[in-house]
Amino acid sequence: MEYQTGANDLPKVERLYLDFDSFFASAEQHFNADLRGRPVGVVPLDSPHTSCIAVSREAKARGVKFGTSIREARKLLPDMVFVIARHDAYVRLHKRILEVIEEILPVAHVRSIDEVVCSLTPSEAQLGKALADRIKAALADTFSPALTCSIGMASTELLAKIGAEMNKPNGFALIEAQSLPRSLSHLALRDLPGISKGVSARLAAAGVSDIEGLWRLAPKQARKIWGNVEGERFWNELHGFHAERPETKKSMYGHGRVLARDGRQPEQVEACAHQLLLSAARRLRRDNLRATELTLGFRGARQDDAERWNWREVFPAARDDRTFRRALSKGLAEARRTLPFSPHAINVTLHGLAADGEITGDLFGGALDEGADQATRQKWEQVSDLMDTLRHTHGAKALSLGTQAKIEGGYVGAKIAFGRIPDEDDFSEAPTKDEETQFLSY
Repeated sequence: MEYQTGANDLPKVERLYLDFDSFFASAEQHFNADLRGRPVGVVPLDSPHTSCIAVSREAKARGVKFGTSIREARKLLPDMVFVIARHDAYVRLHKRILEVIEEILPVAHVRSIDEVVCSLTPSEAQLGKALADRIKAALADTFSPALTCSIGMASTELLAKIGAEMNKPNGFALIEAQSLPRSLSHLALRDLPGISKGVSARLAAAGVSDIEGLWRLAPKQARKIWGNVEGERFWNELHGFHAERPETKKSMYGHGRVLARDGRQPEQVEACAHQLLLSAARRLRRDNLRATELTLGFRGARQDDAERWNWREVFPAARDDRTFRRALSKGLAEARRTLPFSPHAINVTLHGLAADGEITGDLFGGALDEGADQATRQKWEQVSDLMDTLRHTHGAKALSLGTQAKIEGGYVGAKIAFGRIPDEDDFSEAPTKDEETQFLSY
């Protein structure tokens, strides 16, 4: 690319951001050709009382958005098709997508199931849109035209991500340093990644209401408005300069779930809680860590502080299912006794993480329960490890502690979340085949 006079000192294009369009919905259209060109909504479970977690571009064009209930979506689009999410199929597709991209560019970071970042050499950056078109063509040839992505290229990851989001679906944007901030002036502040509702309110209080005002801030002003160093990092990335971020350290392992309307009886809720816990515990052991604290939380229909309930248990550093289950059972017993509302959502989290080498004092100090000692603990750790191995080798349902209750909606502890892509060992159900579209039965 050619820069204007004096542009040699400006930041060069070094990042490509690839963001798939309506990934869950377009994945289902890829798997099932009959769905292509039709408005499709992906829902988390087979129930008429749930909402869309993804909608196809055809549905978006006709007014249906993420989070729209099935009832409202049908009012807008009587011909809309609803399919049940298949997280295992999307993870498999994601891995195949990475292989295709890697044949053209090395993937520097996987930001989510449908977003990746690639670093560009000067010669690759000079290709501009031709490089983006090459990636799109490779994806279309390997999969199908239903699976599209939007691509942004810029000097930093933030600007490249903004570019990828500017012209969805199937778009492309090249944001060069000499065009800033003019090339972003048509965007609202909330259109920018990293500007949440809270940050937007703080910007407004500081007199910043548009891109021009944001651009004119000094780095220290941005830091003050954000309330931490992230504001200064945002300023640098927005102005085309890479902002290094320290490697984050895992602080917890947890899973949450919105409970199906017909899955809120106490026995069903408790079975769900145990499965969420065991999934978190398996992830913790895979990373060779221990936990010292468990929290259990419930949320009611109102989703305010009046309908939030939390419970906490602390114990000596542990990694075995027996310790965690006994702690959870205490919390569930307390919930049965004191929970003042009908739970609509649940979360179970293991906190206070540490590796063996980081634990000071007696690793096995303190009683895990009455009569527990080091030998007992080691035995249950060995049992947990053996169960993990057998599940990995013979399937997720090879064995379990206690009964394996069926949880409405499936994928307990193995749903795709922002920034986390489940491992194969996270899935408790038998894998679905790509072509096995699961339609809403209501």
